[in-house]
Amino acid sequence: MTTAFDPVDLAGTRLANRIAMAPMTRSRAEAQGRTPTPLTAEYYAQRASAGLIITEGIQPVPEGQGYPNTPGLHSREQIAAWREVTDAVHERGGRIFAQLMHSGRIGHPDLLDGDLHPVAPSPVTPAGQLFAGSGLIDFTTPRELTGDQVRETIEGFAAAARNAIEAGFDGVEIHGANGYLVHQFLATGSNHRTDEWGGPVENRIRFAVEVTRAVAAEIGPGRTGLRLSPGNPYNDIAETDTEETYTRLVDAIEPLGLAYLHLLEIGPEVRETTLALRKRFSGTLVLNPATDGTTGPESLALIEDGTADLVAYGAMFIANPDLPARLRAGGPYNTPDRTTFFGGDHRGYTDYPAL
Repeated sequence: MTTAFDPVDLAGTRLANRIAMAPMTRSRAEAQGRTPTPLTAEYYAQRASAGLIITEGIQPVPEGQGYPNTPGLHSREQIAAWREVTDAVHERGGRIFAQLMHSGRIGHPDLLDGDLHPVAPSPVTPAGQLFAGSGLIDFTTPRELTGDQVRETIEGFAAAARNAIEAGFDGVEIHGANGYLVHQFLATGSNHRTDEWGGPVENRIRFAVEVTRAVAAEIGPGRTGLRLSPGNPYNDIAETDTEETYTRLVDAIEPLGLAYLHLLEIGPEVRETTLALRKRFSGTLVLNPATDGTTGPESLALIEDGTADLVAYGAMFIANPDLPARLRAGGPYNTPDRTTFFGGDHRGYTDYPAL
């Protein structure tokens, strides 16, 4: 029987175990240059015993920033700073993928430089508010991407993937979940286009497919992953044809030979979709499973019964830098302090004790 502590080959990258660190925004990048700091290197290095680390969302282009103090991968300065992070992880035997996250309409001009403005498939203002450093502010109406700008954005993902490899990452994950740009193209509530990028399912999946193809062509499919969250309403997303959308999308990327597909479940009712997509995808499946609260040790059974190849842990990895060792030992576990999840200094970031 396969267990979470067995190694696995990820399209040529050997992982020491099947416990992944999920991507989590921490908003601790250097504000002016949007670069990771020495604390960032320490944070990820502390967690290098994960089979696979997937970083916080990294904006591939400047206008892709959606939250304060999140890092980019579109400048020489950022590449150099990320190299410090990847070197620190590799020195401890870890493997790390960069998550490329374009936030699309989830953002605000106050977070961006110059005359940059949030962009989206359509000028549909999301409901809700955003924390922009000084407090909560209403979302603004995004600018609709022109056809040429859609192509430029795809090229931006590919360029950021190339930068990630230069920075020493083992690969990249494309963020197609949680209501950000790729997800906005997939969903009928946020994509009202009538051109080749909107309308019927085959057009709405086109952006996700073309981004994935471009990244895989740039760095190799074995270093490319894709994250999806079928049926996820987060960030005011409305889907009317979830089953067909994700079936068609997975069928379109299956021939590419990606390193993995990463699914985020938003409730137990999505498990049927997870199992259906797993049958259609022949590569490695990383699962961030639906739970009643924080993903815990009971989720390791999903590897043993074949539901997933890797299980991704979020909050548990924040509070337990040596989580694989604690899971193997049956605990004890540190309790995450949610008041320190976003922004701040080392407190709640690099000061959680190991066993």
